[in-house]
Amino acid sequence: MNSPSTPRRLEPRTLSRAQVEQTAERHRTWGRWGPDDELGAANYLTADLVAKAAQLVRRGAVFSLSLPMDRSGPQTGVNGRVNPQHIMLKHGGDILAVPPEVGELRATDDAVYLPLQSSTQWDALAHMFYDGHTYNGRGPETVTSQGAQFNSITNLRDRAVGRGVLLDIPRWLGREWLDPGEAIQAEDLAECARAQGSEVGEGDFVLVRTGQITQRRSVGSWGDYAGGPAPGLGVSAADFLCQRRVAAIATDTWGVEALPYESGELRAPLHIILLINAGVYLGELWDLDALADDCAADGTYEFFLVAVPLSITGAVGSPVNPIAIK
Repeated sequence: MNSPSTPRRLEPRTLSRAQVEQTAERHRTWGRWGPDDELGAANYLTADLVAKAAQLVRRGAVFSLSLPMDRSGPQTGVNGRVNPQHIMLKHGGDILAVPPEVGELRATDDAVYLPLQSSTQWDALAHMFYDGHTYNGRGPETVTSQGAQFNSITNLRDRAVGRGVLLDIPRWLGREWLDPGEAIQAEDLAECARAQGSEVGEGDFVLVRTGQITQRRSVGSWGDYAGGPAPGLGVSAADFLCQRRVAAIATDTWGVEALPYESGELRAPLHIILLINAGVYLGELWDLDALADDCAADGTYEFFLVAVPLSITGAVGSPVNPIAIK
């Protein structure tokens, strides 16, 4: 991969509310697939594209892109998001407590308390609202105490399969990781793709590595990974992604976009543009390190991706164990 001659910092931009709203309106797909549509950009995922993506499997190398779902994760309890709590309902001690009859069969069993966005996960289109609307113009009354009536993550349960493309930003820049606050712009994505020899196209799942998980591993602590200053996508990244009609974007960060946000007037401006208006799914807390090393080793940054959410009726997000196959 050809890196810039001088390693550089990716500076964030300063945007007004009006500028973000103009970008959101430019990329809005409400009504494109009809007034009842709940799939958003997943509509781009045709059977032909899935079949073509399956042909990318050549070596049979398999990579799990999920963080361990356990109590040692990055969550701090903000907004009720705690790390997964795994408990045993029956364990070996229960078996040992009562001597078994000859030939008796006994079992272990377990359970988990799992906020659906506590680890590697997808955001559903119903996850965010802006000015009282989520994707395709639906209002907050469509998400009740029973869950989302429309735009639930279950719409993705048979769609989250296709061509994945990794854009390894720090490796392209000749660095180990990006620093908190750095913002990856549309031109950075384009230049990285060009340097890798990668093309991003319709129906693709674009995985953007910032190296933040690498950095946290190097210090041995999650610190303020969950919600603190972070590298990520800048607002202009929407132009690169939406023009190419991608299905989804996932990163190795807590919230996809650069923190602090590029607009001081708005929270999560890129969520407003991509999730609410363009219907592009967002994946967060994906572990891309091992896949990135393999892509760099063989020079191939495309692969078959299977990232199916749990089919939890009405859920506005879902844990996922994404699998990249090369």
